[in-house]
Amino acid sequence: MSSRLYKLLLILGIVACFAAMPLFWLTYHQPSRLEVDFLDVGQGDAILIKTPGGQNILIDGGPDKTVIKRLGENLAWWDKQIDLMILTHPHDDHVTGLIEVLKRYGVKRILYTGAAHNAPNYLAWLKTARDKKVPLTIIDKAQTVNLGEQTKLEILYPGRSLLNKTLADLNDSSIIIKLVHGQNKFLLTGDAGLEVEKTLLAGEADLAADILKVGHHGSEYSTSQEFLEKIKPRIAVIQVGAGNDFGHPNLRIIKRLERTGAEIFRTDLSGTVKMISDGEKIEIN
Repeated sequence: MSSRLYKLLLILGIVACFAAMPLFWLTYHQPSRLEVDFLDVGQGDAILIKTPGGQNILIDGGPDKTVIKRLGENLAWWDKQIDLMILTHPHDDHVTGLIEVLKRYGVKRILYTGAAHNAPNYLAWLKTARDKKVPLTIIDKAQTVNLGEQTKLEILYPGRSLLNKTLADLNDSSIIIKLVHGQNKFLLTGDAGLEVEKTLLAGEADLAADILKVGHHGSEYSTSQEFLEKIKPRIAVIQVGAGNDFGHPNLRIIKRLERTGAEIFRTDLSGTVKMISDGEKIEIN
């Protein structure tokens, strides 16, 4: 092929690409369904929510940079925005990956509790967020974040300020969220333990949910029988690393979930668990 012909074909190719772009944007439609991806980040939590309105919400980031790979697998290549980042609590297996997310994605807003913790990764995450001038909002009461006509986040816990407070068990500072899309409900419990479950059971919050993100990676310190009876989940997701040193998930919890009738999905066995809701039915990939 002559140099002149090569240049001509290259120019025609570039012109064709630019001509196709308006057609793409005219025919491209935002997804009309809710997608919830329980990302496989090893021994840690990271949940990506993609709303029908096009918002990206990231809850926790796992123990390392694996979350960047998972976001790349579950977001379009041009989509580099996180509309809302939520840190349930500042343990390394939830916060570490969020540092790199802040560096590589445009994050518009952050929710967290501000509970006292001086671990290096948590402090690095806070510094990065402040350096990037991302607005930080303290969760100190039950509230609702509306995400569209039939989609919302109901923040059920904590119901009081934990700002700069030292807790005996930092897991019990976990933000607990109920994601509602039409008739479908997802209960996302972070690493909250039995004491927090008792607090919720004693309150007035509606805990019933189709999907339960099992607390604390399926450890014995969460997911009481009373809590499950209140939730009545059809599906349970356990975010856990293969061959982890903690013995998660606990066999007793697995049996408890089975007796409840919940279908169990584990990221150590299935990888990322993707759920798509049209407001009535939930598809699982």
